[in-house]
Amino acid sequence: MDLSVDLGGLRMINPVIAASGTFGYGLEYSSLVDLNCLGAFSTKGLSLKPKTGNPVPRVIETSSGMLNSIGLENIGIDAFLTEKLIKIKNIDTCIIVNFFGDTCYEYVEMARALSDVERLDALEMNVSCPNLDKGGLQFSSDPVVLAELVSAVRKATKKFLIVKLSPNVTDITLLARAAENSGADALSVCNTFVGMSIDLKTRKPHLANKTGGLSGPAIKPLALNLVYKTSQRVKIPVIGIGGITSSDDAIEFLLAGAKAVQIGTANFIDPASTINVIDGIRKYCLSNGMKKLSELKMKES
Repeated sequence: MDLSVDLGGLRMINPVIAASGTFGYGLEYSSLVDLNCLGAFSTKGLSLKPKTGNPVPRVIETSSGMLNSIGLENIGIDAFLTEKLIKIKNIDTCIIVNFFGDTCYEYVEMARALSDVERLDALEMNVSCPNLDKGGLQFSSDPVVLAELVSAVRKATKKFLIVKLSPNVTDITLLARAAENSGADALSVCNTFVGMSIDLKTRKPHLANKTGGLSGPAIKPLALNLVYKTSQRVKIPVIGIGGITSSDDAIEFLLAGAKAVQIGTANFIDPASTINVIDGIRKYCLSNGMKKLSELKMKES
């Protein structure tokens, strides 16, 4: 059974990617999962300088999911290149580096620095960040601002460029097309949904930051819809993310138009979730008489 996928420049042995923010820098799961079996993994989001993130508490379990307000805590690009990458560079799978910035300049500088690293297979831009040059407006909330950002990063790197879109917008397809027209090679759809939880005993928000990003099974139908809508409006590959905990979930995203999927919150529940999803996709395809993943298509009613 051929599960390989080609995203138009990024070829993977299967369509399953461990999502950024749930898989550390890869090393943290190396004793629990055979990383060589994954299609790829996306690192914890990186910035030019180390970030300490938000104050605690910053994680709370919710009904069918979790809220997090980690605040993009990370070790910074220099430490990643000298301390982490050297330990994972020989892994036989695609390595995607997720990165972000507070300004367009920071995104561009990150892209330039990562472009010189031969072992990295792709870059994933997290654009769900406040643009400090625009009064804190998220890069992902305005198609014009997003287009300017992606265009600038595109000029700074020849690496395969994935733009990870936020669902917290009026029409995600406008952002998707802006990213596509500005040079993105693929889109990750979607990031977490803004949510909140309140402690009835203290009558205060559970999270110190008050709000956080909702992920897990609760968002799957919402994310699936966004993947379907986006894949209908763009020509570049869409990578589906949001509440995938089983191979059945992953197959739904593939049928909805995704060319690959990312497994996130499920990694916290079962570190082998990615492997189980890969095995399940293979079994489904074989049981339905398919010899390669590209034969998996949604039937029109």
